[in-house]
Amino acid sequence: MVSANRWSWLENSGSSPGAHCVRYNRVEDFNSQVVKANSRIAEMKQQLDMTRLPRHVAIIMDGNGRWAEQRGLPRVSGHRYAIEAIRKTVDLAHELGIPYLTLFAFSTENVARPPEEVSEIFLLFEETLEREVPELNEKDVRLLVSGELEMLPQHLERKFKDAIELTKANSGMVLNLCVMYSGRQEMVRAARAVAEEVAAGRMKPEQIDERRLRDFFYHPELPDPDLLIRTSGERRISNFCLWQLAYSEFVFTPTLWPGFSETDLLQALLEFQQRERRFGRVR
Repeated sequence: MVSANRWSWLENSGSSPGAHCVRYNRVEDFNSQVVKANSRIAEMKQQLDMTRLPRHVAIIMDGNGRWAEQRGLPRVSGHRYAIEAIRKTVDLAHELGIPYLTLFAFSTENVARPPEEVSEIFLLFEETLEREVPELNEKDVRLLVSGELEMLPQHLERKFKDAIELTKANSGMVLNLCVMYSGRQEMVRAARAVAEEVAAGRMKPEQIDERRLRDFFYHPELPDPDLLIRTSGERRISNFCLWQLAYSEFVFTPTLWPGFSETDLLQALLEFQQRERRFGRVR
């Protein structure tokens, strides 16, 4: 649900969404927009078939830099405003009872971005973990990370591991963050581990199958995503969960990630429920 108070953390950080998002001449104008948004959210929730929600939703959060540039802001500002979109998405997924949510937060290819942007993203990771993890823990959310954490600065790696440790006993929604992640690297990593098992005599080549290979993925216990959402209008998967997306339904939205709202997620879920999933079989 949209709330006028949800921006307080941005104001405390020295930013103000009112300066760069939507300008309102009166408080009444803003409140009116909030009421309309909440009414639309409630209407869309009623359209959902709660028995046919996806178990696992994965999202490629794209468009932060473009969102900032369109508003005359530095690219790094887009990453900061993107946190509110993450919070809304996690809150709604949790409310709807979606068991698994995977967010593509930072790829190994993203390291090639300008150093100042990468440093700002790492700082934002640190701030967000400190601010959000206690609340996630209170909501019984379990945090996982898929990716090469050892490639991060040591202090940031430690913060991610501390968050994982804090929430490991939680039994609610699983929030899987893909950080320093590469779909190809995940498969190479698994293939190397299988080769080592064979070389050590603990596995025979003829025993290698999909299940055995998957056992060496970052989190083989997670079900494959039922639904992939990509924002910003791009229509590619960008080295994300290459194995796991084999039978996922894709929804592409032109919305840039910082502008992604509850209605965008609900619209994707409604579109998912219109699909007929056959997994290679005939109807």
